[in-house]
Amino acid sequence: MNLDELTQRMHRIRDNNDWKQFHSPKNLAMAASVEMAELVEIFQWLSEDQSRQLPADKLAHAGQEVGDIVLYLVLLCGELGLDMNEVVRSKLADNERRFNQ
Repeated sequence: MNLDELTQRMHRIRDNNDWKQFHSPKNLAMAASVEMAELVEIFQWLSEDQSRQLPADKLAHAGQEVGDIVLYLVLLCGELGLDMNEVVRSKLADNERRFNQ
């Protein structure tokens, strides 16, 4: 996945629809949270086994919600001036230091 390409494509959609005015860091964080809640809703009331064996329609729906979350986070990083590759690498390195002991 090329994050620069994703960012450019999302900016093109944003700009074609005049959405930049709504893409403040606050709004993008809230939008990502709403999409996360929609993902959680797919798993609500399922057993552990059921959550690992979603039917094809629910699996596709989960994929759509994951995509929404990632794309909002890409936009949020852009608005905050964060390099998503770098923040993810940094967090992974931090987790490796903390949990690979």
